[in-house]
Amino acid sequence: MIPYGKHFIDDDDIAAVVEVLKSSNLTQGPAVGKFEQDIASYVGAKYAVAVSSATAGLFLSTNVLSAGSQETSFYTSPITFVSSSNAALYCGLKPRFVDVEKDTVNICPLQLQEKIFNDSNKVKIIMPVHFAGLPCKMDQISKIASDAGAVIIEDAAHALGAKYECGSMVGSCKYSTFTVFSFHPVKNISTGEGGVITTNDQNLYSKLLRLRSHGINKLNDEMINKERAYTDGEINPWYYEMQELGFHFRITDIQAALGSSQLKKLPLFHSRRKEIVQKYHNAFANNEYVSISQQNTLELSAHHLFVALIDFDKAGISRAQLMKALSEKNILTQVHYIPVVLNPYYENLGYSIDQFPNSNSFYKSALSLPNYFSLSEKDQDYVISTIENILRC
Repeated sequence: MIPYGKHFIDDDDIAAVVEVLKSSNLTQGPAVGKFEQDIASYVGAKYAVAVSSATAGLFLSTNVLSAGSQETSFYTSPITFVSSSNAALYCGLKPRFVDVEKDTVNICPLQLQEKIFNDSNKVKIIMPVHFAGLPCKMDQISKIASDAGAVIIEDAAHALGAKYECGSMVGSCKYSTFTVFSFHPVKNISTGEGGVITTNDQNLYSKLLRLRSHGINKLNDEMINKERAYTDGEINPWYYEMQELGFHFRITDIQAALGSSQLKKLPLFHSRRKEIVQKYHNAFANNEYVSISQQNTLELSAHHLFVALIDFDKAGISRAQLMKALSEKNILTQVHYIPVVLNPYYENLGYSIDQFPNSNSFYKSALSLPNYFSLSEKDQDYVISTIENILRC
């Protein structure tokens, strides 16, 4: 089978994991700190906090910035995985969705500005989603946030290795307070499961470290109960303090070692994905049934996904029929994404897809084709020719 996405593991990755397995620390050891430093250095941020998943990262970031305030607004895109908006629900907030642009499939700055302009809530959080690895128009969104007194959390689950138009790396937090990445196996690098939050704020960094591990003091946190903490002026070796309600969102040294090893190969991974996407663009440039989303973005995107837009009505075939026909030819495709508001849980909260025509239109035609580092030219040619043959029938 040719899947839509697939991880790549080599002997260096295996050796890195084995080294940790033979060490004295499987978790809470030096490999986690090294991975965090590697990520921060790669993207140009001051700090990175590795967590158990990008979902955990999005939640922690939202938790920190909402600070339990019920006067908090939260804005994000309908075209994303449910983790993005669920981060708001976890914190007792009601997400406010902003439709996407047709050409980028990212949150529309103009509609965001319109919605946030009359928002009277004290705290405003904007979570732009860099869909498929293409950065949102962060210069515009940052200006909107500044004018509205809002803070930004970038959902960069797809975007490790991507660059803004200014040339800075996604994750540098040039435009945001936090940026969150995912290391699920189909992402650009993998730790099995896992994620990371980057930031340039030292105080928020320290808070994230505490929240990641049960709210217990970390690094140079000052002890609250000094009588219990110290004996003869020295910290008691057994002593710790839970200073706030935290969570268990730690990543293991096993995963972190794999992540550091994978990160070394990211430029190679990115280059190959770019070649694959360019080939799809060329192949379908004049196809009457297939068009390309996110055109003219090859230099910016991390190319986590390649989404083709299929005119199913014109082709005389449904999406389900096409996916089944491709599967019978050993080609697995996927849809990214069912708009969040179409999920029954969100419909029960009062959301309707009718409010987001661009998202709905994109969803009706979207089909993610195979795109991963080890996809061979022969297999990609087979994917292209099979799609063309099926649509001609």
